[in-house]
Order: sequence, then structure tokens, then C-alpha cells
Amino acid sequence: MDTVVASCGCPATLHLQLPPGAHAARHARQAMARMLTLEPALCPRGAAEDLVLIVSELVTNAVLHAKGPYALTISLETGRAGIAVSDGSREMSGHHAHGGTQRLGPGGRGLKIIRTLGADLFVSRTGTGKQVIAVLTW
Repeated sequence: MDTVVASCGCPATLHLQLPPGAHAARHARQAMARMLTLEPALCPRGAAEDLVLIVSELVTNAVLHAKGPYALTISLETGRAGIAVSDGSREMSGHHAHGGTQRLGPGGRGLKIIRTLGADLFVSRTGTGKQVIAVLTW
């Protein structure tokens, strides 16, 4: 996996290609936690915990509802973080289940959790799929 972390100024930026399937969310959480460890002055602890949860929810949604490839991009600066998860599906409804990972129990709360944490959500098409973007300010 290629990981790029640029922290030579503001904002600190990370880009990570994610593996397909169930391991994607774990890799994304670890990358977010590592970035927060490298840039502790940019984010208070409470917001850092929220960011790890938001990353996990966005990546899990991508794996459950879209085909790959998957990528995570994070931009972190004092008072604000942008998290973008890209996938290979142009379907915008979020109800498209592909032939890969499937939910085993009740769900559907991921985006509600993200909004409850105070993040703004955006979806945009890309040349090869879409990007779901969460912006959290504190």
C-alpha cells in the first residue's frame, strides 16, 4: 500500500490506497491514528477520537456498498479535518450492493453517526467512481 503523509506545512495530508474487503477499515483507522500521533498539536483528543470513528464508518460504507478500488485522503489542520473516501462505483444512492462484502446484521447508522458527531457530508462523482467527503470542525 502506498501511503503519503505531507506535514511540511498546514494542512497535513495523507493519501492511502486501501485493501479490498474487511481489512480496509482497520487499515484506515490505523492510518488516521498514526497521522494524529504525528500531528498532535492540530487536533484535541475528543476530536481525534471522532475522526477515527468517521474514517471507520466511511470506509466500511464504501466496502459494503461499492466496488473498489478504495482510497482514503485526509487533510488535517488546526480546527478542521477533511476525510475523503473514494471507491470505484458511480452509484450515488448508497443502496447498491456489489458481490463482495455483505452486512450480516442490522445497519444503516454509519452516516447518522457521522452527522451526529457534527461532520458535514458531501458526495461527488470522480472519473472512475465517487468520493464521499466528511468535514469536521472543532
